[in-house]
Amino acid sequence: MTGQDATFEDGREAPLYLAAMDLEDLQVLSALAQDAVFPITEMRWQPRARRFAILLNRFRWEDLPAAQRRGRTPERVQTLLVVDNVLKVASQGVDRSDKDLVLSLLAVGFEPGEDGTGDVLLTLAGDGALRLSVEALEVTVKDVTKPYLAVSGKAPDHPV
Repeated sequence: MTGQDATFEDGREAPLYLAAMDLEDLQVLSALAQDAVFPITEMRWQPRARRFAILLNRFRWEDLPAAQRRGRTPERVQTLLVVDNVLKVASQGVDRSDKDLVLSLLAVGFEPGEDGTGDVLLTLAGDGALRLSVEALEVTVKDVTKPYLAVSGKAPDHPV
């Protein structure tokens, strides 16, 4: 299998399709999306639909133990991260005019407001962040391609 992309069938698993409607669920999604990378051009806000979406190149953390056991290269997969009920989008430390910019997602968090409202926070490497003001917490992640071998050939590393 060296030099060839994997398939979900190889791992006897299905693509992820998960939703978060509360903080506990969001922590799971955040862990699965950690270290995802994406070109700035893959972000879309649809104000009329009240939806914000990013096409991520997600590191498959859930597959890492099996990859290590088998001596296999870790994988990534293209994943849609969708936030619904979005009223407003703001960014900090992100040069939206740089169309070649590649961003790295570190965490997805939530700051609750009144009556179920709040802000979904997408923390990016390099002190960047996206703040999505939402009417209600509703975030989904859905794998949309087959897994492919991580270009770096290794898992992301976070020195302490």
